[in-house]
Amino acid sequence: MSRIGKMPIAVPAGVTVEVAENNVVTVKGPKGTLTRALPREMTISLEDGKIEIQRPNDLKREKSLHGLTRSLLNNMVVGVTNGFEKKLEVNGVGYRAAKSGSKLTLNLGYSHPVEMDDPEGITTEVQGNVIIVKGIDKEAVGQHAADIRDKRRPEPYKGKGIKYADEHIRRKVGKTGKK
Repeated sequence: MSRIGKMPIAVPAGVTVEVAENNVVTVKGPKGTLTRALPREMTISLEDGKIEIQRPNDLKREKSLHGLTRSLLNNMVVGVTNGFEKKLEVNGVGYRAAKSGSKLTLNLGYSHPVEMDDPEGITTEVQGNVIIVKGIDKEAVGQHAADIRDKRRPEPYKGKGIKYADEHIRRKVGKTGKK
């Protein structure tokens, strides 16, 4: 059995889970609603506040889909109850981030400011040199954070750029002059 796939998912109070045909799952909670089509091979059962996923056989494809299906469903439940957030840090002289309305403006040493609109269901906040990306869909939060980071990735010599708050940058030693 898949260690992740066989664990039941506890459904907290205030969250409703509906499984339609072809494993289209809708999760409603205090923060919003998420809908996703999960693999049809898996059997999703909802009993007394717990969701369990079973696989039909032990083929390699079904084994890999078992844990994936459980993780996706768990992320949906956690998203509608608590939400997800990613923190990014802007490092560098003159590098700044500002927020106006739903538009994030980044000054990253280019000849022009970089402007990004928040996607639907995602909000960004700026606190000093930290950008916080929040939302209920883990995949969308991670993708938007990655898009922001791609505007100026951290470089290994001085560490300038946009990095995740928990990311460690491996530093390189610069050139040494001749004597």
